[in-house]
Order: sequence, then C-alpha cells, then structure tokens
Amino acid sequence: MTPKSLRSGSSGPGGGGSGSGGTAGPHSGSEEMEESGLSGNESGVVDSSDGDAEEDDDEEDEGSSDSSDMDVQECEKKRFEFIDDLSDLEKQFAILREQLYRERMTQIENKLMEVKSGKAAEYLQPLEELQINMKNRMEVGAILRDLRLENINCKFDAEKLATHQNFLSEKSLLWESIKADLEEKIHILEEDKNNLDLSSGLWDDSGKAILRKMDPDSRKKPVTVTGPVIVYMLHENDIIDDWALIKKAISSRKPMGDIK
Repeated sequence: MTPKSLRSGSSGPGGGGSGSGGTAGPHSGSEEMEESGLSGNESGVVDSSDGDAEEDDDEEDEGSSDSSDMDVQECEKKRFEFIDDLSDLEKQFAILREQLYRERMTQIENKLMEVKSGKAAEYLQPLEELQINMKNRMEVGAILRDLRLENINCKFDAEKLATHQNFLSEKSLLWESIKADLEEKIHILEEDKNNLDLSSGLWDDSGKAILRKMDPDSRKKPVTVTGPVIVYMLHENDIIDDWALIKKAISSRKPMGDIK
C-alpha cells in the first residue's frame, strides 16, 4: 500500500508541470482518495486477520488443553472398562474351567464304570484282541504238547526196547556163565567119578591078582590065547593114568545136550 501512495503522489506534480493538469487534476485526486481508501481497507483487513489468528491460537490452545484433559479421562475410563472386562473374563474363565473339570471328571467316572462293567469300547476291543491271542496261544500250546508227548512216547519206547534188549543180552550172558560153571563142575565131578571107578577097578584087579597068586591051582592053569595077541608090558600106574586121560578126552567131546 505504501508503494501505491508514493506512485500516486509523484504522478500528480508531473502532470501539472506538463501543461495538461486541467484535464488530469480531478482524476488524479479521486484516484488518490480511492487508493488511500483501499490502503485503509487493506490495513484493516490485515489487522482483523491478525486478530483472528491470535484468537484462533488461543482457542486452539484452550481446545488442546481441553482435548488433553478429555483424552486422559477417556484413557482412565477405558482403562477401568478394560480392567472390568478382564476381571469378567477371568471369572468366566474360572467358571468354565471348573465346569470343564467337572465334565471331565464325570466322563472319566462314567468311562471307569463302563470299564468295570465290561461295556467300554476302549476295553472291549483290546479284550477281543487278547482273547484271540489267547486262543491262538492255546492252540499252539496244545499242538506243542501233543508233539512233546509223542516225542516222549518215542523216547520211552526206545528206552524200553533198549532196556529189554539189554535184559536179554545180560540174561543170555548170565545163562552162559552159569552154564559154563555148571559144566565145569559136572566135568570135575565126572573126572572124580572116573578116577574113583578106575581106582576101585584097579583095587579089584589087584585083589584078584593077589588071590590068584595065593591060589596054587590058578598058577598052574595055562593061558590059552587065540589069535594075534599084543602084550604090553606096562606098569599098573601107567595104565591107570592112560585110562584117566582117555576118559577125560571122551567126556570133553560129548555135546551139550548129552551133558544135560
């Protein structure tokens, strides 16, 4: 605004000096008045705008302080609301936890009663599997028992047969040993008998010879011999020994049936 007034002041004297001030004078005065009015209006507008800005700043400060107070109150209010909601949630959680605990305990007790009564599915299925396993094991055990019994019977029969054969062999050996002992005893008895017979015969012969020697008639009797005669000039003891050996050889050659 100041430059416009300066420009208008300088233009007035210049117009008068040029000789055309009669025509331009009134127009210049009106222009100056208009410019001065405009400058006054502009200055008023500027001043009013500055005042409004200051008022707006004050209002903003007051509004900001009021809004800060409102924010604190709102935060406190919301905090209390959140605390109340949290306490309500904790109470509801405790109630639900207690309810869930009771429901679980009820379910477990019911399941335990079903298991004790033998009606629970968790009990029946493993029980069925156990029964199937028991049946299979019993079948396998029965087959194994039969096989073991058969094996034991075979071993018993084999031992029985071996014992019988051993008995027969021992019996035959005992029979042979007893038989051999008896045969030996019989042989000894026969030898003794033969020796007794020979000795008695010799005694008889010797007695007869003595009697003949004592009888005078017998000496004079001639001995008649018909055919070839071999006269062995042996002693009586040698004859007895030979006779005993001959008897022993004959008795040893006899078969077993003849000895019986």
